[in-house]
Amino acid sequence: MATLIAERPKAAVRPSRRRALRQQTLTGWLFIAPLVLGILLWQVAPVFVSLFSSFTDWDGITDPTLIGGANYADLLHDGLFWTTLGNTVAFTVGVLPLTLVAALGLALLCNAGGRVSNAFFRTAYFTPYVTSLVAIGLVWTKLLAPRGPLNTVLSAVGVTGPSWLTDAHWAMPAVIVVSAWQGVGYPMVILLAGLQGIPESLYEAAKVDGARAWRRFRSITLPLLTPQIFFVLITQFITSFQIFALIFVLTKGGPGNATNVYIYYLYQNAFTFGRLGYASAMAWVLFLIIGIVTLLQLRLQRRWVFYS
Repeated sequence: MATLIAERPKAAVRPSRRRALRQQTLTGWLFIAPLVLGILLWQVAPVFVSLFSSFTDWDGITDPTLIGGANYADLLHDGLFWTTLGNTVAFTVGVLPLTLVAALGLALLCNAGGRVSNAFFRTAYFTPYVTSLVAIGLVWTKLLAPRGPLNTVLSAVGVTGPSWLTDAHWAMPAVIVVSAWQGVGYPMVILLAGLQGIPESLYEAAKVDGARAWRRFRSITLPLLTPQIFFVLITQFITSFQIFALIFVLTKGGPGNATNVYIYYLYQNAFTFGRLGYASAMAWVLFLIIGIVTLLQLRLQRRWVFYS
């Protein structure tokens, strides 16, 4: 009898707890419903619309016409498609190591300084990353003009500067330098966090063993920083393949097609030539390229990334 009396209140409490849990769950879903609906409406739904339209002939105004895989077949015979893909690969090959080396150097400088210099330099190096790309492009357009400040400085030391943004040989290197300057802040912060996570005792032990600065950097800093380096490589690769705003402001793909990259050509097909179906096919090809390269990087990282 005593056992029965003790169990009755517990049984009576359980339904009320379930109701309270359901109410809490419902309240939580109501709070996040606007965000979930926004994601479904503006991110998930366009993915399926893009996949469908990649199999259609569609200008964005009239009704789409199903054409099967004709858009994907046309890409194989589109010379400008291959040109822009090659330009994008060249841009990535140029900007990725430059950004990584610059970010690592800046992270080492910030990690070696005091608190005041750290705060100042972190802000100074990170500011371009959060600044409007259009504003950055307009400023650099003035700096790289034929009679701009950069060529004025070069002429003062007896060097004739080229027409950076209108010369087919110099336009892509100029875009690479501007992009690396603008994007170095984020990987710098990631690498700096990794540097600050390395135990100081490892460096002290290496000093006791007589290891010099370069040996400590090569044997301690780089191996323990490989997870952050790998993350930077993945994110910067994806970002570099999606370069658009700086190209649009600085060169608009010129001169000729010297800086016409993949996303800019996709934009031209969608909003200049009225070929949204063709542009959607380009978007899915880009998705496959990025996905395959990322999976390859994930496999290769087992050989050189060290997790403590």
